[in-house]
This record gives sequence, C-alpha cells and structure tokens, in this order.
Amino acid sequence: MRLCILGATGSIGANTLDVVARHPARYEVVALTAYSRLDALADLCLRWRPRYAAVPAGAPARDLRRRLREAGVRTEVLEGAPALATLASHPDVDAVMAAIVGAAGLEPCLAAARAGKRLLLANKEALVVGGALFVDAVDEGHGQLLPVDSEHSAIFQCLPEDRTTWSRRIDHIVLTASGGPFRERDLRTLATVTPDEACAHPNWVMGRKISVDSATMMNKALEVIEARWLFDLEPERIKVLIHPQSVVHSMVVCRDHSVLAQLGTADMRVPIAYGLAWPERIESGASRLDFETLGRLTFEPADLGRFPALGLAYQALRGPNGSSAVLNAANEVAVAAFLAGTIRFDRIHSVNAGTVDALVPGPEAAASLDGLLDLDARARSRAAQLVKELSA
Repeated sequence: MRLCILGATGSIGANTLDVVARHPARYEVVALTAYSRLDALADLCLRWRPRYAAVPAGAPARDLRRRLREAGVRTEVLEGAPALATLASHPDVDAVMAAIVGAAGLEPCLAAARAGKRLLLANKEALVVGGALFVDAVDEGHGQLLPVDSEHSAIFQCLPEDRTTWSRRIDHIVLTASGGPFRERDLRTLATVTPDEACAHPNWVMGRKISVDSATMMNKALEVIEARWLFDLEPERIKVLIHPQSVVHSMVVCRDHSVLAQLGTADMRVPIAYGLAWPERIESGASRLDFETLGRLTFEPADLGRFPALGLAYQALRGPNGSSAVLNAANEVAVAAFLAGTIRFDRIHSVNAGTVDALVPGPEAAASLDGLLDLDARARSRAAQLVKELSA
C-alpha cells in the first residue's frame, strides 16, 4: 500500500511512520507534508526517501529542495496549499493519513475522498466543517473512510464491516473522555490557567492546540459532531462519559442493550494500525493491556457546567448546516489567542459561544467548498473581534 501522510511531523504522523516501519514489505511512503516543522520534514525525507514532499510556498520550498539535493535525495518538492490536494488525490497514492490540524485539512481530505482513496481520518475538522459535503464526496468517490481518533476507531472496531446494518444494530454510542487536566480543579481558578498547565494532559502526549481542546473538552465536542457524520446518528444517540483511565476508548450500546466496548492502552498506534490494515489486524507496537494490574475503571457524567463546550456541539448539530464550521473556526481563533497569552483560559468558551450565537449560516453556506471557506473566514473574523473585546 502506497501512503501519503498529510502532517507527517506531528504526533499522528510520527506514530504512523512507527507502525509503517514495523511492516516495510507492506507499506511504501510515497508523500510527506508539513507546514512549520521543516527541519523535521527534511530529516524524514532523508530517512524515507518519498517520491514527493509538500511545504509552504517560497523560502520553505526552496530550502527543502536545496537540502535534499545536497543530500542526494531525489524527492520532488511541491509547494503551497494546492499541493496538499494534489498529493492526496495522486494516482501513485493508495491511502492518505489526514493528520493536518484544523480546517486547513478539509480541501485535501475532499480531494482524497473524491479520488476514491482509503482515507484515514485523524483530522476531525474535515467532518466537523465539511459535514454532508464531505460524506457525499466519500460516497461519490467510492473510497473508504476509516476513523483514526481513538474514540471513533473504537466505535468502528465494535461494528460489522457491512455499514448498512449499523443503524438497526445501534441504540446509541458512548464516547469516553479522560476529563483532561482540570477534571477536578476548582472552577473559580480556571481564569488563572496557563498554557503549559492546559497542555499537560494526564494520559496522552499531543500537540498544544489539541491539548487545550482536551482541557476545555472541545475535542470531545468536535468528536460528537464527527460521530454524527461517521455513523449517521442523530445527536441524541451520541453520549459522552468521563472515563479518567482512558482504557475503554468508547462503547456501542446495541438495540438489545448489550454493550460492546473496545479497550486498550492509551497508544495512538492501535487505531492507526487498524486503519492501515483494515479489515485485518497487524502489530502496532503498543503494549498489552494487563488486566492483573489494571485496577479500577470508573465513569462519571460529563458536567456541562464544567465543560460547556459539549453543549455547543449539540447546539451546532441542531442548528443550520454550517453551524459546526462556525464553532470550529471560532475555537481555532480562541485557542490560538489563549496560547499567545491574549485571552484567559476561561474566555475560550466566551469567544466560541459568542461567535456561534452571532453568525447563523444561510442555506447556501454548506453547499460547496467555497461556501464553507467563506463561512469559515467570516467566523474567524467575528471570533477575532470578540478576542479583541475580551482582551481590552
């Protein structure tokens, strides 16, 4: 299988390459992309010798070409955002690992879907922003959409290969959440949370943006929206439970009230390996789950007072098409502002809620990629204005 890894220098990209390295006869790395960690991408190109690499246009592309030429590596360097869609839909590529963070991943994901690729979706925003447009593209391309988020992969692993049977099997699904670093913190102290504190996840090692999303529970809010499209479920059939140990990655409650759960260690290589090899299973490199030393597994209700982002997810799902794109755009602006020290941690929600309330999409907004990108831009502008007001 020939692979394109979008976002190769992030944690998902690194874990994907770790799994691939365990199966050299099975997978070929054809294309790698990165946005900012260009030294890391150059190192990956030296090791993996992909046919193609993609980076931002201008100086980054010129520098990467020079470095690879001097090292005798014959990787063709493409540049700019259009290169991502080109590689995602390239005829030399069989499968695409979509690990670009944020709405920037939507266009290459759409390109891969329309080209009929096996699309391993680690970029939850593609479905959050794209919604029906993205699902339709997968159907039109007759490709395979396989979730890589640990929670959605867990649900997927509990279901049969025949998707047409899902709706009559499922009563509802339960997405589990660790609760992040502030599950028990006094709510009155959230105003003083620092970026380093917000990024100190108790169970997972992740990038700073997604770590903040875990701390606010926005990552779970986006996963609720993603699950609606992945499994074609109404919002009321998607539940969230706090599970601090992160051992039960999610559950399917069947029509007969049987519960199917996927358990494992907190290691992203498991869902990545499952997506790469589906419907087979291959060695992932993850450690075994030791039930003799596991201890207790506990579950708690998700408190909307502590995690109001969850409420915004259900609000967006019940709103006009495109509402979840507004929420995602606002959150990207708000989290960036928090990480930059512009707004307090507890005001991330204020920016998100204010933007969703202020910007109600029209019927045309979610009908095309251009419409969604325009809506995304307007939401970012509104969110930026709210950030300015809150930081004054």
